[in-house]
Amino acid sequence: MNTMQSSVPFDSDPKLMEQLLAVIERHKDEQGALIPILQEAQDIYGYLPIEVQEVIADKMNVPLEKIYGIVTFYSFFNLYPKGKYQISICLGTACYVKGSQKVLDKVTEVLGIQPGQCTHDRLFSIDTCRCVGACGLAPIMLVNDDVYGRMNPLEVEGILAKYK
Repeated sequence: MNTMQSSVPFDSDPKLMEQLLAVIERHKDEQGALIPILQEAQDIYGYLPIEVQEVIADKMNVPLEKIYGIVTFYSFFNLYPKGKYQISICLGTACYVKGSQKVLDKVTEVLGIQPGQCTHDRLFSIDTCRCVGACGLAPIMLVNDDVYGRMNPLEVEGILAKYK
């Protein structure tokens, strides 16, 4: 079912699991409870790893496929953890034409992860977006709230080094 493996191991902290089970117990008899449970589970863990999905499926007596379908359908759910530094590369038309794919390729090469993934130390994660509304600065790379415009792949390593 899951074709992209996370490089970050699942945190099986018993306190987090206790919180998850309390959320499920609080909502289990409510109509349409799956999305609120998944939202609160993501608040607890920061993302929805398969281990968490399995617990929810088991406790709610719902097929895992249904849980996975919901998680992958809605963009606000994350299958992978986010890093302390969330990198976003704009792949909108203006940025793409100006070379944002090359910037993205360099970021993935330097960090050793693909978009949607997080480094093992949870320091960096990479995502792509379609437009940040700064087309005059294309191509754009964001690191959290820091905006880097007119990016060149040769600048990537130096920029990322600032955050290590």
